[in-house]
Amino acid sequence: MELAQLDNLGPKSQAWLNEIGVFTLGDLEEIGPVEAYRQIKARGHNASLNLVYGIQGAIIGAPWNHLPLDMRERLRREVKELNKRSRNEQS
Repeated sequence: MELAQLDNLGPKSQAWLNEIGVFTLGDLEEIGPVEAYRQIKARGHNASLNLVYGIQGAIIGAPWNHLPLDMRERLRREVKELNKRSRNEQS
């Protein structure tokens, strides 16, 4: 399934994902939401945690704001740790 067919991803998110080589739902599932976020941020885009939620929602076929609370918390922690490591590497 092409990214344009997924409800959770707007045109800007789709363009960012295309930049990192993600064009289909299969590509999205393979890379995962946190790694996609990492690569998008590395390209200088102002991505947020909502992008991670949108990607995860697209993968499981649910609206991003209907993700189970435990899933949202796990993703939030992973992104927080990723950002912390990134700041430490830049120091």
